[in-house]
Amino acid sequence: MARLTFLGHAAFHVEGGGLDGLIDPFLTGNSMAPFSQEDFNDVNYIFVTHGHGDHLGDTPEIAKRTGAMVVATVEMCHVLEGIKCHPLQIGGAFTFPFGRVKMTPAWHGSSVQGSSDKEMIYGGVAGGFLIEIDGRKIYHAGDTGLTVEMGLLAEDGVDVALLPIGGNYTMDIDDAVRAVKMIKPRVAVPMHYDTFPLIKASPGEFAAKASEFAEIKVLKPGESLEV
Repeated sequence: MARLTFLGHAAFHVEGGGLDGLIDPFLTGNSMAPFSQEDFNDVNYIFVTHGHGDHLGDTPEIAKRTGAMVVATVEMCHVLEGIKCHPLQIGGAFTFPFGRVKMTPAWHGSSVQGSSDKEMIYGGVAGGFLIEIDGRKIYHAGDTGLTVEMGLLAEDGVDVALLPIGGNYTMDIDDAVRAVKMIKPRVAVPMHYDTFPLIKASPGEFAAKASEFAEIKVLKPGESLEV
């Protein structure tokens, strides 16, 4: 059994099968997050979908303090020089001690803020993750628009799909509903909404529209789901 805890925005804590992992740990500066980076001292893996500050977040600090392995694109691993990192690319997969991880496509950008407001460091392409632990499959879509490649996930038997609904930078509610229909997960969880004014969205509306295609779990920051 795996345990998934919503940390606000697109950040999650994933536990099970020897994994104590964080996905996109944007905690500092995240008004939704009921945790700080200091609350995670036993993390052994951090999954980074792309380099934007609201996803890379506290990764460098947590990785340096805990010695956690960061899983990200080759380009992001280059940016994170000096931090233990396992490079993946879109479509690539690797079997870690806790289970298999595959990097999935995401239609989005990826860059890391440099030392000045105008400096942006190239972070490769954005992606998502299909993480397998304890016989369960968790799909974190990352920041993405709706893409036909999501239909391929229907064959993977996804147990939980974590999908952005906030629009503007990612899918909106209606496209996220279409994603649920394509992926056919057992459970879908909305994310990436309400953190900023541009991504205000109603998870209740998403639940009402998507419940025809999967069980919908709306998690408040700090709430957990047994997968």
